[in-house]
Amino acid sequence: MSFPRTSGVLLHPTSLEGRFGIGDLGDAAYRFLDFLEAAGQQIWQILPLGPTGYGDSPYQSFSAFAGNPLLVSPELLVKDALLSEGDLAGVPDFPADRVDFGRVIEYKQSLLTRAHENLNHASPELRLEFDEFRQTHASWLNDYALYRALKNEHEARRGLTGKPR
Repeated sequence: MSFPRTSGVLLHPTSLEGRFGIGDLGDAAYRFLDFLEAAGQQIWQILPLGPTGYGDSPYQSFSAFAGNPLLVSPELLVKDALLSEGDLAGVPDFPADRVDFGRVIEYKQSLLTRAHENLNHASPELRLEFDEFRQTHASWLNDYALYRALKNEHEARRGLTGKPR
């Protein structure tokens, strides 16, 4: 199969600007797409978007199907009324020149947990969309959720040294 000659850019969404310690698929991603279009670019090539494993590398993913929760935009969660502006008021002072994965993971996980807790108060349309996603993807989602729950539980018992407590 031949393709016409085109041009594009390789940039992982985590490299986009953002106030939450790491780039995500929120407003900065949309602005980047607008920039690419204005520049006449036709391709945005990205690295894998799965949940990162050891070393926080996109090539060390825990799933071929799941998305990386660090790519969820807190600002879009506010637009969906799953978070409030107040939830975003205490953003830590993250480094501007690198990603501090440990702090980012802890911070974003707390926001995602709060957003999940607020799902019961979400619009009926959003809850329906969430339920449809869970049903549509149950073939991999249920096993992945169990895997992550077990992984989280067992790593919590080991501590930072990897030795049982």
